Amino acid sequence: MDTLNLDGLREIMRQCVGTGEAVDLDGDILHADFGELGYDSLAVLEVVTQVQGRLGVGIPDEVIDDLRTPAALLDYVNRQRTEA
Repeated sequence: MDTLNLDGLREIMRQCVGTGEAVDLDGDILHADFGELGYDSLAVLEVVTQVQGRLGVGIPDEVIDDLRTPAALLDYVNRQRTEA
């Protein structure tokens, strides 16, 4: 996998912590805050850990707090993959 797209991220999110009944990951989540999607900081950390493991992209702890939306996470990961 060279880049991570939204569908790939959705899969990881579902596998890591699932979703609450009120959360529709199939909807327009690209710019939704992870908190709005029911993912607290521990859940986001699990998603990031899975992304790092699957793609071999290092995401420093100080960067994780800035990755508040799926769009931000995708942009960061794919930028790192392109630069590598």
